[in-house]
Amino acid sequence: MTTPLLPVGRVLLRDQALTRIRAAIVGGELAPGAVVKDAELAARLGLSVAPVRAALARLVDEGLVEAKPQSHTRVTPLRPGAVRDAAVVVRAMHELAAREAAGRVTADDVATMRAANARFAAAVDAGDLDAALAADDELHAVLLARAGNTALTATVERFTPAIRRLERARFAAAHGRGSVGLHDRLIAACAAHDVDAAVATTTEIWTALLSELEETHDDAG
Repeated sequence: MTTPLLPVGRVLLRDQALTRIRAAIVGGELAPGAVVKDAELAARLGLSVAPVRAALARLVDEGLVEAKPQSHTRVTPLRPGAVRDAAVVVRAMHELAAREAAGRVTADDVATMRAANARFAAAVDAGDLDAALAADDELHAVLLARAGNTALTATVERFTPAIRRLERARFAAAHGRGSVGLHDRLIAACAAHDVDAAVATTTEIWTALLSELEETHDDAG
């Protein structure tokens, strides 16, 4: 038995809806706890309801949306404990990426990481949170790509948005400036193909974030 091919246009529309709605949730345009209706979102996005429903189902799987049958669909409230659990998983994936990739990075990879960290530092100094998070993602994406493990990348992509949402709610410039130095150390380790140092620095980067999430959880409790 063969599986019929899905129309390409529908798949692309679903992906576009997913990207836009996820960004609105992470960015706070769709606030924690906000009730979302597929018809209203479809009208705002200029799409039919079907791709929006498919996108919302994916966001439920990612933990950004929760649905109660016969009740409502809403943006998941911020739950620091759940975000911390996601961060533990993402840390492990980045550690694995560093272990797999640091010994194989190219000169171009190192240059890309340095450029991303320069943009990150400039964005932190300017207080541009969106640019800072984008640059941070670009820097770490180099190692994810070089590792070449699709399951690893998919796991990071699934859980990172929930972490970013909480980061946006409590981002501090001081933390960002500290990350610049940690990024420099990570880049230096990769340039030297020092796998152990790259993994250790990656652990330090994520341990600092986890510590802040613990503090946020204590404050929330």
